[in-house]
Amino acid sequence: MNSPDSKDRTNPDNTPLGVAMIGYAFMGKAHSNAWRNVGSFFDVPAFEQRVLVGRDPAGVAEAAAKYGWAESATDWRAVIARDDVHIVDICAPGLMHAEIAIAALAAGKHVLVEKPLANTLAEAEAMAAAARSAQDNGVQSMVGFNYRRVPALALARELIAEGRLGTIRHVRAAYLQDWLVDPESPMTWRLNKETAGSGALGDIASHAIDQVLFLLGDQVTEVSGRLHTFTPQRPGRHGPEEVTVDDAAWATLTLASGAVASVEVSRVATGQKNSLKLEIYGDKGSLLFDLEDLNELGFLDSTLPVREQGFRRILVNEPEHPYLEAWWPQGHVIGWEHTFTHEIRDFLLAVGNGTAPSPSFEDGLNVQRILAAVEESANAKSSIIQLTPAAPTEGA
Repeated sequence: MNSPDSKDRTNPDNTPLGVAMIGYAFMGKAHSNAWRNVGSFFDVPAFEQRVLVGRDPAGVAEAAAKYGWAESATDWRAVIARDDVHIVDICAPGLMHAEIAIAALAAGKHVLVEKPLANTLAEAEAMAAAARSAQDNGVQSMVGFNYRRVPALALARELIAEGRLGTIRHVRAAYLQDWLVDPESPMTWRLNKETAGSGALGDIASHAIDQVLFLLGDQVTEVSGRLHTFTPQRPGRHGPEEVTVDDAAWATLTLASGAVASVEVSRVATGQKNSLKLEIYGDKGSLLFDLEDLNELGFLDSTLPVREQGFRRILVNEPEHPYLEAWWPQGHVIGWEHTFTHEIRDFLLAVGNGTAPSPSFEDGLNVQRILAAVEESANAKSSIIQLTPAAPTEGA
């Protein structure tokens, strides 16, 4: 329920917040599950799943009934103009993010948008500018880097901030999938630069890079990168079609603190289904994480005597761990879908309290700048791209 001191200036009478979601495919299903369940486990402001928006009338109507939305619509412009809609959750493809988000913010709606923030740096800059202006009027916005809400990774950030690893020297981040290994896998919008912006770079390197920034609380100052497309053509509706995005990407990031991070992502890593592996090495300890074992965190404390050192497995399932006080008894694991529930919980609390949610559009823009620098470096054949560190975002 709403707290008595709720500061949401866009909903002064504290009526249930009306939510509209745009897009109902993969991410729409994941977000719908979170909206449907968040109030059952967390104390959040009251809201209602008002309307689900999609292009196909029959398809969106079927999805709305299945996913718990009160109604469906096909015109997102008409939906964001409605007085009973206070929150717009954007799960549409990246080419639509900027237009919808900027229009929704201008209409006074709080906005949650899936990562990456946009398909281009220019669009991301426009979105961040719109978010800054809207926030002056009490309108909040957030980009959906859901892996910040993995309890084990939230715990890792706490351990790093507490100094348990000492000075961070280097990080390895690898996000590997194999859904494009078969060269006969059909062409999709994700393989076209006009609709997707980029391939593995924007899709999964954005997650890996955000984790480096999130865990370390640091900024990137130099970037060197490479992109590669292993299958340049794929079967299309009317014959072979050109793939215009990358299948895999590599980057070396220099951070303001002096730490160095290596990032590797691929959608053709045979046998890897959805593996985000993170290794963080400091002068006093190390952390290991794999998304395919998302309830576990490996921790080595090198301040112990050598005879006692070694990675120990932390099962991140205790009520004292981030987010887990709301879920099950110790040892009863949670899953990938819970990260979206945590994301919606944090967003609703920020809206209800009138505080800036994190990660902000500025954070999304920062990641977009790094992605653009990776692409620029790759096109320039391994040039090092200098970046000016962004100002830290409150709550990041």
